[in-house]
Amino acid sequence: MGTRVMGVMTEDVVTCGADTALEAVAERMLRHEIGSVVITAEGNSYGIITETDIVFATYRTGASLGEIPTRKVASHPIVTVEPTQTLRLAAKRMGDEGVKKLVVVDGLDIVGILTTQDLIDHYGELNNELENVHQSSRRRSRKWPREDF
Repeated sequence: MGTRVMGVMTEDVVTCGADTALEAVAERMLRHEIGSVVITAEGNSYGIITETDIVFATYRTGASLGEIPTRKVASHPIVTVEPTQTLRLAAKRMGDEGVKKLVVVDGLDIVGILTTQDLIDHYGELNNELENVHQSSRRRSRKWPREDF
């Protein structure tokens, strides 16, 4: 069955409007210590903007962050995943789409964000569990060969 996206995603998604200046987006990223902000337009998810997008936008245009609206820079359409999908399918989607973040939606509602770091963190925990099982089985196997066998 597999672990579901809803068990790993970050629920508190920081958003801003499509006409918000990059300066305000960068301030939100710094304040919340995050690397991306979901962009909304007319109440719906429109796109996503990352730290890298901001750097490239300022480099390419030479304009100040206060002059560039997120609409001009955001990656869109947004790549989404449902909260009930497995992490395996979410990871495949990231790979297929060439993205590091998926916006988690339930219908039209944004309910979370899933990042490659979330996947790494989760699989690290799983790997530790498997290592414990492996170590436990090795301890049991050391009792062999039994002398009365």
